[in-house]
Amino acid sequence: MTAERDRALGALLGLAIGDALGMPTQSLSRSAIAERYGIVDRLLDGADDQPIAPNLPAGTVTDDTEQALLLARVLVEHEGRVPPRVFAARLEAWEQEMIRRGSLDLLGPSTRRALTRLAEGEPAERAGRDGTTNGAAMRVTPVGIAHTGAGLLDAVVESAVVTHHTAPGIAAAAAVAAAVSAGVSGAGLGAALEESVTAARDGARRGGWAAGADVAARLAIAYRMLPGLPPDRLADAVTDVVGTSVAATESVVAALGLAAALGDDPRTALVTAASLGGDTDTVAAICGAVLGAVHGVAGLPAGLTATVRRVNRQLLDPLDGLVDGLLTLRADARDTTFR
Repeated sequence: MTAERDRALGALLGLAIGDALGMPTQSLSRSAIAERYGIVDRLLDGADDQPIAPNLPAGTVTDDTEQALLLARVLVEHEGRVPPRVFAARLEAWEQEMIRRGSLDLLGPSTRRALTRLAEGEPAERAGRDGTTNGAAMRVTPVGIAHTGAGLLDAVVESAVVTHHTAPGIAAAAAVAAAVSAGVSGAGLGAALEESVTAARDGARRGGWAAGADVAARLAIAYRMLPGLPPDRLADAVTDVVGTSVAATESVVAALGLAAALGDDPRTALVTAASLGGDTDTVAAICGAVLGAVHGVAGLPAGLTATVRRVNRQLLDPLDGLVDGLLTLRADARDTTFR
């Protein structure tokens, strides 16, 4: 396995591991998680009163991984492009499958609203005009694997526009994709996170205005504030100051801030993310994707990797082929750049 392929596979596996760790704690408060589980340092079943993932077996992934792999397939099938109506139809079909399976893990509020508008005849570039949640960012990792350089931001926008065509939505997705792309290219953690700030700043200019904080500014502050804090103060800062809600300006900054603070120890970073409360599966998934891209498969917790691959065998067995397809797109993009 080449180093680039190892890091690309690490990005998707890191996303899945973080997603599975955060599955049983999503939408719970930090205090409720502490009372029930303590620190979430292992894969846990979804409890019968879990508000989104009741009774799911330990190690099961959620919409973060499923939608990321859905996007990966669209990218491979369409030569690196994400046709908005094709993608919308795939998301609709995914939700119907979730309903058929009895899952409560359905499309998020921004995506659901945008797809309804699209079905009612609104143009794709208008459907996601108020999508400020983290949906585009949680699924964008394959774009960071498939694209690099000047074309990366265009690809991020294309993957986000139909559901999250706002400055926060695109900025957050661009930050994640840029960090992943830099990691796959061999950048260290610091350099990858620097790329995330630049991409967030550029991405914000590609979406419509929406009230709220600036993603790039919040990332820059988080990268200065969080590293070096002891565990309790770090958790306090992320939950109380950064925030872990579904808002792109909170959960994505929390995920990348944890990567900045704990990125030399991916297991601790993911365990911390899964224990914070709020949108834990997405915070841990994004953090895992970036750290997997930087450290590769060997840098991820081996036991967790094996369990998550086994529990989600049907979904993750095609992962190696998908990675090869995404890296072929990446190589093609590089060749085009240097012609």
